Amino acid sequence: MDIISKSQKTTLYSISFEKDGTTEFEKFVSEFELNAKYNSDYQRIIAALQAILDNGALERFFRPEGKMTDNVHAIPINGGKLRLYCLCISEQIIILGNGGVKSTRNYQEDPKLYGYVLDLQRFEKILKENIERGYISVDEKELCGADNIIFEI
Repeated sequence: MDIISKSQKTTLYSISFEKDGTTEFEKFVSEFELNAKYNSDYQRIIAALQAILDNGALERFFRPEGKMTDNVHAIPINGGKLRLYCLCISEQIIILGNGGVKSTRNYQEDPKLYGYVLDLQRFEKILKENIERGYISVDEKELCGADNIIFEI
C-alpha cells in the first residue's frame, strides 16, 4: 500500500496487486488521464479528490457502493460515466482502488467494475483482521505498519 497524497485533513492511499509496484489508482490515471472521451469525468474525479484532501473525506463526496457491511464507495457522486472505487476507512483515511466506465445499470453487471469492487472488499476484510491482531494501527490520518505487510488476496 502506498501513500498517494497527504494533507492536513486526509491521507489517500492506494493498493498494489502487481509485483512492479504500480498501484490501482496509478492504473486508473494512466488509462483515463489522456482519454478525450472521458476527460470531463476524469477531471470531476480529480477535483473531488482535491476537495477530499482540502476538507476531509466527508460522506457527501462519495456514492455508497458494495454491501451495507463494507466501506466501498465510488467517486463522483453525481453525473458522468467514469467511476473510481475506494474504501473510506475514516474521514481522514481513504484507500483508492481502480475504476472504469460504468455502462451498465450497476457495477455487478460489468465484470471489470465488479472485480474492482470485490478486490476492495477482500482487501478491507484482510485490513480489518490485521488491525484486530495489532499488526496495523490507525493513527488519525495514517495506517501504521501497513507498509510492512504483504496482503494475500
